[in-house]
Formats: sequence, C-alpha cells, structure tokens
Amino acid sequence: MKVHAEPKALTGPLPGGREGATVVVEPLKAGEVQGPGAFFERAGGRFETLKTLGVGTPRSQYWWVPCPAFLIHHPTAGAILVDTGLHPSVESTPAANIGRLVTSFGHPRLGPGEDVPAQLRTRGLEPRDVKVVVMTHLHFDHASGMSEFPGSTFVVSAAEWEAATTDARPILRGYRPAHYDYVFDYRTVSFEGDAIDSYASFGLTFDLFGDGSVRLVSTPGHSAGHQSVICHLRDRDFVIAGDAIYTIGQLADAPEPPRPLDRRLFRRSLQELKLFQSQYPQAVIVPGHDPEFWPTLEKRYE
Repeated sequence: MKVHAEPKALTGPLPGGREGATVVVEPLKAGEVQGPGAFFERAGGRFETLKTLGVGTPRSQYWWVPCPAFLIHHPTAGAILVDTGLHPSVESTPAANIGRLVTSFGHPRLGPGEDVPAQLRTRGLEPRDVKVVVMTHLHFDHASGMSEFPGSTFVVSAAEWEAATTDARPILRGYRPAHYDYVFDYRTVSFEGDAIDSYASFGLTFDLFGDGSVRLVSTPGHSAGHQSVICHLRDRDFVIAGDAIYTIGQLADAPEPPRPLDRRLFRRSLQELKLFQSQYPQAVIVPGHDPEFWPTLEKRYE
C-alpha cells in the first residue's frame, strides 16, 4: 500500500507554547457506530469470536457508542483538535466515506450539525482555524473526518503511521487509507530520543508545545502506535485515553477488549492508566467508546 504523503519527524515541540500555560477542553461527540457489547468488553468462553462478531446477539441489544473528538483551547497555540470523528458525508452516504463492509457491520450515523466542522462553526471557528490535529490513531472511526482539515498540522506516532501505510490488508486492521492519503502536513513522533520523558505513571511522553499543557503519551496495544493525550487544566489533568480503554470500567474490573493488536502492550498501557488514576483521582480520564460514560461529561473543562 502506498500513500502520497511524506511525513516529517517531530523531534522537538511545536511553536506556540507559553510557560505555565493551561488549556480548556471541550469533548465533542462526532457521530456513533454500533456493535455488540462483546466487541468492546471481552465475552470469554468457547464462542468468544462469534460473540465478538455479534452472532447470537440481536441488533436491538447492540451498543451505540460515541465517536469522540476533543477541541483544546491553548492560550497562545490556539485551537487544537484530537481526532476528527465521522466525516460530514456520513450523515447521508456513510458507505462513500466508511466503506460498505464497515457500514454494514457498524451502521455509522451522524446527526445534523454533529460533524466536527459544524460544531466548530457554532463556536465561531472554521476548520482552517485549527492549526494542529493530534491523532490518537488512524482507525476509521477516528480518522474519517481528516480531509476537512487540509491546512492543519497532523501529529501521529511514527509507529502508527508505519502500520497504517504499510499493512497489506489495512481494512482488517481498522484502517481506511482514503481517510489519510492526502498530501497534508504530517509530523510523526517516535517516542524515542532526547525529547521523550516520563510523566507521572507514564513511561514515554512528548511535550507537544514544550510548556506542559499538552502531552502525548505512548499507549500502544490497541493499535501499533496508539497514543493518548494529557491536557493540563487549571488544577488537574484531563486524559484523552482514546482506545487504550473502550469503557471506563476497564480501569477497574470490566473485561478487556477482545482483540487488541498486541495484548501484552495493551495491558502495559492499561496498567499505566490505572496507576495514574490511583495516584491522581481528581483527574478526568475519558475512554474511547463508552456509551454510558459519555453523557456524564461536562461540556467544557477548564
């Protein structure tokens, strides 16, 4: 598989940082997809694979899970986005963007005005005002709307970019190259070298603006180069876990997801999240696709 973009390695902070900066975060639900509960929390037993695929579970019992994105307001770097949610076209013709196979299984849906560009406009912003888009990973439900931000700098882990652009069967790994096969400004973080440091319980982090306001965290396992994002609010941290956890219960005793790419790495990343939660109980940790947790979120975190 060949994509046209040539990413540049990001070895130091992006411009725009300010010493002592804190950020404001707005969670945005940008569509939903549907799946059996066993797809998100492992069912176990002899027929686990069939249960994961929904065999024996009526559609009426499938979960509708959010496709999140997050708008970060930095006092000097401006508007930053984490993930892009579903593309605006999903509202009318989901298969055109998502593909027929995924559409038939996941039934993606997007309500009027629910796409990220529309939600930005209600806040007085245009897609061109978003200077940086951080991708937790490049699976279709996170990357579907990337084409709406042609003027942004996209930041993705080097391992994730490698996996998403070299896999011979990307759709089986959750990737749809049409979402990111654009000659955009891509910057990759390798989580190696002098710019990488630890933070709290997390072993490998990258300070995106050099001021501690937004940190990228290596949390592989769900995908080859999955990364989470720690946003420093006024008096606590806001952790965008991405798909390092699907549900908030997975920080406690809920079953793990059934099929991470690498279960050993997934469990290592999960342990770092669990330790962080125990050490900083005041922090907000947001899982990737929890339909019950999402409505409990506030509209704005400062």
